Amino acid sequence: MGHNHDHGHDHTHGANKKVLLLSFIIITSYMVVEAIGGFLTNSLALLSDAGHMLSDSISLAIALLAFMFGEKAASFSKTYGYKRFEILAAVLNGVTLILIALFIFYEAIERFANPPEVATTGMLIISVIGLLINIVVAWIMMRGGDTEDNLNMRGAFLHVLSDMLGSVGAIIAALVIMFFGWGWADPLASVIVALLVLRSGYFVTKSAIHVLMEGTPSNVDVQEIIQIIEQTEGVQSIHDLHIWTITSGTNALSCHAVVDDQLTIGESEHILREIEHNLEHKGIKHVTIQLETIANRHAESILCNLKSEPVHHDHH
Repeated sequence: MGHNHDHGHDHTHGANKKVLLLSFIIITSYMVVEAIGGFLTNSLALLSDAGHMLSDSISLAIALLAFMFGEKAASFSKTYGYKRFEILAAVLNGVTLILIALFIFYEAIERFANPPEVATTGMLIISVIGLLINIVVAWIMMRGGDTEDNLNMRGAFLHVLSDMLGSVGAIIAALVIMFFGWGWADPLASVIVALLVLRSGYFVTKSAIHVLMEGTPSNVDVQEIIQIIEQTEGVQSIHDLHIWTITSGTNALSCHAVVDDQLTIGESEHILREIEHNLEHKGIKHVTIQLETIANRHAESILCNLKSEPVHHDHH
């Protein structure tokens, strides 16, 4: 059963990599076009969209590297391998988005005061092509990649989605300037893009930091997990419970379980297998349980209260 699961994981892993590589090539090529177009037409909406596309291509490159690093085998110095690199990539990705958003706000303030001349026809053509390209990339990612559960893929996908909205903003701004001559529509469109960028940056960063802080995975109900373990025949109570995420899609659990002191090793193994089996259905793949008797129990609380106590070295 476990074997099939891993096989499926490898399959989505490979699919994610292919999708990211294809998306990276498309987005990067067009980002260059949009940046040049932004300079030539003097449009901040286009430049902010190109800046966003730059962050897209960087985020896709980081996400791709993260998957490659994540495949490196575990070693004595990194017992989980490099799987966490993916989460670091997501943090970097989110922070980049936030910085880009702040830069666009800064640029837009100046342009509201003195709206420059914008070559609207060029701006319109480039932003329409940009929108089509973003739609294609978003479709490729949704079809072939895991944009739901994989934080790294999700971060890259959110970049593309908010970029798509950026192109829509640039199209509307170009049309408004063409028909009404309202020069402020260009910086306004770029501010709307910046707000979207800021929002996705905030959520990606927040989720990734939660993982780095060993936070409980959002798809795990702690109360339900406690019930599953405590209702297993032979388990009297549990304590020192920890549930965390190693990387996207890989949740881990460790705890101490109090059992009867008359149990044989075989019976204890049977209890462990049953708990592991039940927890796998709840999205926890890596389970470590320390069995002990009531005499050995050293904590009352289900959660572990780690105290940082100074270490005393007695040299005598």
